Amino acid sequence: MTRLLVGLLATVLLAIVLQDAFEVMLLPRRVYRQVRLMRYYFFGGWAIWSALARQLSAGSRREHFLSLFGALSMVMLFALWAGALIVGFGMLEWVLQPPGSHGHSALSEQIYMSGVTFFTLGYGDVVPHSAAGRVLSVVEAGSGIGFIAVVIGYLPVLYQLFSRREAHVIQLDGRAGSPPTAGTMLTRHAEGRGLDKLDDLLREWEVWASELLESHLSYPMLVYYRSQHDNQSWLAALTAVMDTCALILVGLDEMPPLQARMTFIMARQVVVEMARTLNLAPMPFQGVDRLPPEDYARLETLLLSSGLRWTSDAQGAGTLVALRATYEPLLAGLGAALLLPLPGFMAADDAADHWQEGHRGVAVGRLIDQLSDRTEGTGKTSRARRHWRPGSR
Repeated sequence: MTRLLVGLLATVLLAIVLQDAFEVMLLPRRVYRQVRLMRYYFFGGWAIWSALARQLSAGSRREHFLSLFGALSMVMLFALWAGALIVGFGMLEWVLQPPGSHGHSALSEQIYMSGVTFFTLGYGDVVPHSAAGRVLSVVEAGSGIGFIAVVIGYLPVLYQLFSRREAHVIQLDGRAGSPPTAGTMLTRHAEGRGLDKLDDLLREWEVWASELLESHLSYPMLVYYRSQHDNQSWLAALTAVMDTCALILVGLDEMPPLQARMTFIMARQVVVEMARTLNLAPMPFQGVDRLPPEDYARLETLLLSSGLRWTSDAQGAGTLVALRATYEPLLAGLGAALLLPLPGFMAADDAADHWQEGHRGVAVGRLIDQLSDRTEGTGKTSRARRHWRPGSR
């Protein structure tokens, strides 16, 4: 009876682990089943890790601690899979031992032999004594080699997807600031006479959003991989792009709405699907969290002073609030769960871009500021120019 129970337990354990590894590393689509080893592993692990991170003060130390989770969790997941497979095969080897005292080994010895077989070490100090045990050893050795090979091939794919995501996030530093904001993105393109290029940029971000949706649904652990810089993230970039699209749709008559509409739809689908994957509920939305009335008035002044034809009225302000209500609650839920702050609609007065740091960063910022200013006659720097100036760092 004991052998039967151990055999059933081993079979169930192997089935769960092999199915989980197959779905995570080989199946290129989202799995809708809620009961999954990987799901409980990441949810539980992140709950503990984020709780520890909240004990640290907000800043570089907390961000560095959080940045370790993505890579470390994958290493521990591979170790968990390998350990579970070794234990499962060892339990089956113990069950398949021939009856009698001859050749009978303890369960611990069979698990040891399973580990030696899984990693194809072949010491030979403990060997199977039944035909079924020998067949199982061959199967385990093949499984071990295949597991290691798949892991080696899986990691480059994961990091390639991460790099493709981050390449676009980093590009927003010069175009929208760090952290990126919609106000900065619009004013920099307007002052640089590049509004015609903004449509091309939004088209690139529509493609980026579609790639993000495909990759992060197939490999949801990528949400735990954080960006290189503390004040940049894929969620902040997505927020800034959606805010930009919302402003174009509501009150910028000089911008054609088609591309903004397409990008907004694609980006919102990303937010909806990511929240569904992580089982997150929308946060309460009051409409004043990221854009209170006084900031909205400042945003209008900023857009007008940069030469944009902002035509939104009181009704337009209400339309913007209604449009924000369709995506901000989900963004806020993702940000709270992943400890990723959301940017506002405008940059802080003391905000500095990453490219302004380092050797002579202030000087090069001022020089580029002057060279890129094409305003004639007055010789004055517009109010929106303050979102392009170099910081003190």
